[in-house]
Amino acid sequence: MKRSFHLFALLATTLLATCGFAAEPPLKFGVGLFQPDRDKNDSTYRPLANYLSAKLDRPVELRTVDSWEGLAKSLANGETDIALLGPWGYVLANHEAGAQVLATILYDGKPEYFAIMVTHPQSGVSSVADLKGRTFAFGDKGSTSGYLIPLHYFMSQGINPDSYFAKVLHTKHQAIEMQVSQGTLDAGADYNRNRNAMIEQGLLKPEHSRIIWQSAPLPNDAVAVSKALFVDRALVARLQAALLGIGDALKTQPQLLPAHYTGFVIRDNAFYKPIRDAGLATGKLQVR
Repeated sequence: MKRSFHLFALLATTLLATCGFAAEPPLKFGVGLFQPDRDKNDSTYRPLANYLSAKLDRPVELRTVDSWEGLAKSLANGETDIALLGPWGYVLANHEAGAQVLATILYDGKPEYFAIMVTHPQSGVSSVADLKGRTFAFGDKGSTSGYLIPLHYFMSQGINPDSYFAKVLHTKHQAIEMQVSQGTLDAGADYNRNRNAMIEQGLLKPEHSRIIWQSAPLPNDAVAVSKALFVDRALVARLQAALLGIGDALKTQPQLLPAHYTGFVIRDNAFYKPIRDAGLATGKLQVR
């Protein structure tokens, strides 16, 4: 009996060593809702999760979190180990729970993008000054381009959205563009990448949408890890190497990222200072 137990233990140890994945728990990879719905988002980013799993020799479990604020909180409370999230979501997670950025995604080779405000060309609105008494939509309160940056701009102009607009809504970026293009909403906040993608996919007719304001360049979405995972420097280095390798991998595996995304570049917390400054200026971040 004793000999049988030793043989069983030896066999179990061998299986763990040869299977690789069995020795370590899965890494939980949270992704924001970049696509129109959860199913589309999951199918879009599953190849990336599988790629990271292969490179890290460890299972990676993908899940879509449909609000930027929710994803930041999940990274902060340990429900997520690795996240691809918007800049404001990253800054929130960093500020509240010490999450750390490892890399920034590239869009057409660039690590930056723009917040915009859009209206219907027939709305009679040509500038923010024309929006007084109109309806306006922000994204959710974890959105950089949909909430933080336009709010910061309004405050810099002495505008209180709650009293300036006839009605203020909070909804998803795609919904903002659709409602503006249909004329059911006077104007709303979005970002140039989303608007361009919707036009390219035939979801939005450019003649039904006009940009009336654009921000200064903003840092692109971040790949960040929880404070607990960041202390594993060896794993962090392997993850960064895997992310840097995606640019070359896209040549043979174009499905790894959505159209126009061309890889990742290593960036640290300092790159997100403009977002942090806007958070402090609006009072959405408290000085510690």
